[in-house]
Amino acid sequence: MLQTDALAILKTGRNVFLTGQPGAGKSHTVNRYVAYLRSCGVEPAITASTGIAATHINGLTIHSWAGIGIKKFLSRNDLQEMCVVSRLVKRMNGTSVLIIDEISMLSGATLNLVDQVCQSLRRSLQPFGGLQVVFVGDFFQLPPVSRADEPMPQFAFMSDAWQHAAPTVCYLSEQHRQEDATFLNILSALRNGSLDEDHLRHLQARQIKREETTDITTLFPHNADVDRINATHLAKLLGKEQSYTMAGHGAPPLIEQLKRGCLSPDRLVLKVGARVMFTKNHFDEGFVNGTTGVVKDFAHDSKYPIVELRSGRRIQVTPDTWSIDGDGRPLASVIQLPLRLAWAMTVHKSQGMSLDAAFVDLGQAFAYGQGYVALSRVRTLAGLFLGGLNARALEVDENVLQEDAKFLESSNAAQAELLEINAADLLAKHEGFVANCGGTTSGFKLFGDKAPRLKKAKKVKEPKWQKTFDLILNQKTIEEICETLNRQPSTIMDHLDDLLALKKIAASDLAHLLFIPGVNEIHGAFESGLKPEFLKPIYEHFNGFYGYDLIRLARLLYSTTSSVGGTTRPAKSSS
Repeated sequence: MLQTDALAILKTGRNVFLTGQPGAGKSHTVNRYVAYLRSCGVEPAITASTGIAATHINGLTIHSWAGIGIKKFLSRNDLQEMCVVSRLVKRMNGTSVLIIDEISMLSGATLNLVDQVCQSLRRSLQPFGGLQVVFVGDFFQLPPVSRADEPMPQFAFMSDAWQHAAPTVCYLSEQHRQEDATFLNILSALRNGSLDEDHLRHLQARQIKREETTDITTLFPHNADVDRINATHLAKLLGKEQSYTMAGHGAPPLIEQLKRGCLSPDRLVLKVGARVMFTKNHFDEGFVNGTTGVVKDFAHDSKYPIVELRSGRRIQVTPDTWSIDGDGRPLASVIQLPLRLAWAMTVHKSQGMSLDAAFVDLGQAFAYGQGYVALSRVRTLAGLFLGGLNARALEVDENVLQEDAKFLESSNAAQAELLEINAADLLAKHEGFVANCGGTTSGFKLFGDKAPRLKKAKKVKEPKWQKTFDLILNQKTIEEICETLNRQPSTIMDHLDDLLALKKIAASDLAHLLFIPGVNEIHGAFESGLKPEFLKPIYEHFNGFYGYDLIRLARLLYSTTSSVGGTTRPAKSSS
């Protein structure tokens, strides 16, 4: 399923399980859905199963949001006491959409508790008290954690709460991280339990001694190995230390939660020559979570580090903010440099990162998912360097393997169903759900025969894509739209994706873009056998002559116009 299809289903208000391989765009799709809801005046509850995952999305852990803390069981008295906690009651009843990220690490028992709390505090027997719930994650990745003396917890999809919620599965099929066909084939085989001797030969060919890799990050299963290696390497460097201490603002318990989840440490110590990794995404500044580099100097005025990336580019790194937002407002924040030492890190903390290269030691892997998570962090097989590799690292949980086949089948059925809905009906579903959430469209959400008191109507906001929509209908090019609206091409492309998903525009509305220089040549590359799903091979095919934004536009036009009669592409260039 494409991201635009998943977004169209999310906007209908169905409960959804958004899944797919690492790099398929789950986070991007959720971010677009959150932006859409907020543009409609609807504030979702954004949560995650762990502190690290919650920090990535500026949200709360699901345990904190639901008020269950570390509880394993809720008695009737517990629920009655929670029903008189005004803060919790207000939060539950002021929410229409609940997003839970990294669902693979949330136990089924905990998901059942969240369901109980939502039903009790919202006084509704519907699943999760009538909230739209969006589960996000991949069960082939890290599983729920249990103590040594406890039985293995069940996966979230095994819980009663999951079954009652009956989420529509949106299994994303695009790939934006791995662009190496051989490596993708290995990861797919590992994922579906069909690794053969040829796959193993490729992996064994990547095995080297760690001493032979001095400039890339090492991933280990255990914290002790990571701390020892980072401390040893830092101590070997000559020169003066510079230290940076994290500052916090807000409620102390939430600050502590942020500190535990933040990939940047509470106290960061650096020297010239230190290998570091960025811990946040800042595409406009040239780095993402997982970008690595080396400290080359410290600014004379601010003492902030100057980091040289693998590409040779230098960036002066300044403090950044991690926050917890809840109920539509910031609740707490911490400030620190978006860096950590990067000679080594744990597999657990690498989840969500994209690495150009890594040395992966899985000789002591002890849990399902560790091997898959570690290997899938790297973009290409050439960037993967393997140390130890035990049998557990290449195993997948049999329950997950069986369920994943059902997820894929269910997703295909959901996509087929989506294609049967005409544009007017789909738009009506989207507008109806927003109205039920108290958003920009007029309407009421009835609870039985009794209608709740409605909030004062909010001022209707113009959709973010509206101006792009108007300009496209006036036959404007992407360049002209960017200049008129003072927006980046990537933003305009997002608008076009939304407009196509909403079926507000058709292929004929985009036909004038087919004559933009370069589009015809890129389409020729698609027809010669290069897959439209992957941008980088197209970029490299033309030796970087055409930028990613143009390739993305060409792909959109290719998929949109190829199946529509009456829309013709310009004749192929003889060059």
